[in-house]
Amino acid sequence: MTKGKQEKQVFIDDNQIILELFGKLDENLKIIEKKLGLEILLREGNITIIGDKLSIELGERLIEKLIEVIKAQKRLTKQELMYTIQLIFEGKEERIKELLNDIVCITASGKSIKPKTLGQKRYVDSIKNNDIVFGIGPAGTGKTYLAMAMAVSAFKNKEVNRIILTRPAVEAGENLGFLPGDLQEKVDPYLRPIYDALFDILGVDTYLRLMDKGLIEVAPLAYMRGRTLDSAYVILDEAQNTTDEQMKMFLTRLGFGSKAIITGDITQIDLPKGRSSGLVTVTKILSDVEGIEFVYLTKYDIVRHPLVHRIIEAYDKYEKGEK
Repeated sequence: MTKGKQEKQVFIDDNQIILELFGKLDENLKIIEKKLGLEILLREGNITIIGDKLSIELGERLIEKLIEVIKAQKRLTKQELMYTIQLIFEGKEERIKELLNDIVCITASGKSIKPKTLGQKRYVDSIKNNDIVFGIGPAGTGKTYLAMAMAVSAFKNKEVNRIILTRPAVEAGENLGFLPGDLQEKVDPYLRPIYDALFDILGVDTYLRLMDKGLIEVAPLAYMRGRTLDSAYVILDEAQNTTDEQMKMFLTRLGFGSKAIITGDITQIDLPKGRSSGLVTVTKILSDVEGIEFVYLTKYDIVRHPLVHRIIEAYDKYEKGEK
């Protein structure tokens, strides 16, 4: 053994756990070794960790928590592995159990939807406890998807009578009358991401049935004007592209027994120059209003491909340099 290196053995009596922990072609093992500066070997059912004292301590704690994750859900994804490593470095690994059993809803395919990061957990808890919640953060943090999952759960539990999903069609300047086709053809390109999420959560057949009955409505923000939305779960997506007037209009539509979730990314504003974002403005106006919660998700809450995290970091660094 190399000078200064130590060894620690961890015994795991379940081969299935070992297979899941190591990953396909030892992919997880290689990530752990690289991130923690360790060498990990499997010897007669024992996992041997080789490294310096601190790295071994971190590795032992990491393996313990990863086993908890695997036992709870019978699998370990790369995202869960990377996030658990991050929590280990921050000394927050005990909080991993908060994420294991908090199921928001079950999709049509039987997949459990639940928060995958502590930021997402805070977001879901805020939605449970407040009537208006703003989820603000970069792409890939699950802002819209989790809001929709919460809406479907509330609908199935008969907490609300309908679900309304909307977003500003900013690329068309909301002048939908100038676009070719009927109403559905005009708005579909701007609402496609919402449809995709609904298809995944509900299944196409259930979605179409609820849509036909008017229990789910997907429409551009311009069509919310003049309405009062009672007993509804209302989600405003891409809210960074609302004007101040549109944001005020939307927030004042909320009726009795309703809940509103507003999601957006203030780094991705597509409004014409000279127009202020309603999402940016509202953070200054409503930040201290009781019953309204602002949840800020960060790059650490991104649950897409690991490269998305690095892309956002690179853009942040570039934009700071430009300024």
